[in-house]
Amino acid sequence: PLWALRKGPSMVLKAFFPTCCASADSGLLVGRWVPEQSSAVVLAVVHFPFIPIQVKELLAQVQQASRVGVAVLGTWCHCQQKPEESLGRFLEGLGAVFPHDPWLQLCRERGSKFWSCKATHRQVPAAPGAASEDQVMLIFYDQRKVLLSQLHPPAALPDHQAGDASASTGGLAAIFDTVARSESLFRSDRFDEGPVRLSHWQSEGVEASILVELAKRASGPVCLLLACLLSLVSAASACRVFKLWPLSFLGSKLSTCEQLRHRLEQLTLIFSTQKATDPTELMRKANMLVSVLLDVALGLVLLSWLHRKNRLGQLADALVPVADHVAEQLQHLLQWLMGAPAGLKMNRALDQVLGRFFLYHIHLWISYIHLMSPFIERILWHVGLSACLGLTVALSILWDIIALLTFHIYCFYVYGARLYCLKVYGLSSLWRLFRGKKWNVLRQRVDSCSYDLDQLFIGTLLFTILVFLLPTTALYYLVFTLLRLLVVAVQGLIHLLVDMVNSLPLYSLGLRLCRPYRLAGKWCAGRPARVGPSALGLPGVGSLNAGRGRRH
Repeated sequence: PLWALRKGPSMVLKAFFPTCCASADSGLLVGRWVPEQSSAVVLAVVHFPFIPIQVKELLAQVQQASRVGVAVLGTWCHCQQKPEESLGRFLEGLGAVFPHDPWLQLCRERGSKFWSCKATHRQVPAAPGAASEDQVMLIFYDQRKVLLSQLHPPAALPDHQAGDASASTGGLAAIFDTVARSESLFRSDRFDEGPVRLSHWQSEGVEASILVELAKRASGPVCLLLACLLSLVSAASACRVFKLWPLSFLGSKLSTCEQLRHRLEQLTLIFSTQKATDPTELMRKANMLVSVLLDVALGLVLLSWLHRKNRLGQLADALVPVADHVAEQLQHLLQWLMGAPAGLKMNRALDQVLGRFFLYHIHLWISYIHLMSPFIERILWHVGLSACLGLTVALSILWDIIALLTFHIYCFYVYGARLYCLKVYGLSSLWRLFRGKKWNVLRQRVDSCSYDLDQLFIGTLLFTILVFLLPTTALYYLVFTLLRLLVVAVQGLIHLLVDMVNSLPLYSLGLRLCRPYRLAGKWCAGRPARVGPSALGLPGVGSLNAGRGRRH
């Protein structure tokens, strides 16, 4: 938020004051003077007690590190003391120790919202009666948001845009650049106050910054250890034993193996000891870290829900009856197809053969389910335990379980599809025989061909037989295709949930909703974004000159 207080209609001096220092104790205003814009950027407030030589040494160190002309701009008087303890006159005398022209004097009365702003010049007026004070426009800005937004300085603007930039835009960009390059001043009292005590945006959370710094120091060895463990796991997974035919085939077909490989890649990137080279890679790591944490948290919630009130036992007891019910419904469906489905006249011989063939497969499947029933609860217990690796791993295992439980439906679909394709292929070949054509395998085209009478007679018989058998085969193919599509739809929904958890940029969305200023001024398509007043929701040149006290 940025809002302004203006005093008087004459030539004004703009003073950018951080909102975090509005309640600070009395002291000196430390910042940068921008003569081109007649602006003073206040970065911090120096509090009592202090030694002037120590303040000058601190400013020299900051200026050498940031290459920003940091100086004492004036005095800040926050009248929280009693009237007899006021430091107003004492602060006015500090101008002789820290000479700066103009000299700012900001004062806030005790228990009041009114401010006193004054800028005095030490030079003698050129003409009699000329004023030695300038009018001051006090502009409040959020120092933390400006610093973390990482806006580009004016020098980063392209040449064709630099000429279009207005004075107000360049001035605001210089203000943002000053705050961003003065980070060494904000780090000066991160852990201890030192000889000079300052107030700025970070001084309010010194304890939190210590914890963050300790976490950063400890994250290095932890990441190195985890990176070594992950490299060992990757080397073990790349062993030649896992590349043999049965294991390689299962690894390519099972969704669980695919998700574990993806999770290994995510953890390897997250715990890599190499620093991010650009903001895009840093944002990618942050999104991946938040995605993994959310995935593991949801997996733990699922694990606690499964182990509460013996829900695993209830699922195991209900699984066999559900499988028997599905098999019974499939038997009823096949018996319906073996009769006269929807009043259609089917080939009875082929209908009976296909129906008994599929009924035998269902009988085998029911026997397999009952054979595995004593181990179902143990299998579900291990599946629930895998939720510790994340919700996506549990969903991938569920995807594989559905594929195994509906394997007989997949077999029915494959049988029906192969039989239907063979008949359609035979009919197309015999249709070419009637027209005196044949398929040239070498040239991959249809050529003319002459057939004798016996070939045409046999072709006519086969074509007639296939035409009358096609409706029966097509009906079985249609029914089993619909069943297969139902299973694929359920598996597709599970796969969609897994992809959403793996690829959703949760960190970026959170920043966009909660702290959009963190995304301001990012590089876009390899070019720096143009800096303007609207980049952070700041007022333009018209609203600044209007001098209205509106909050933006």
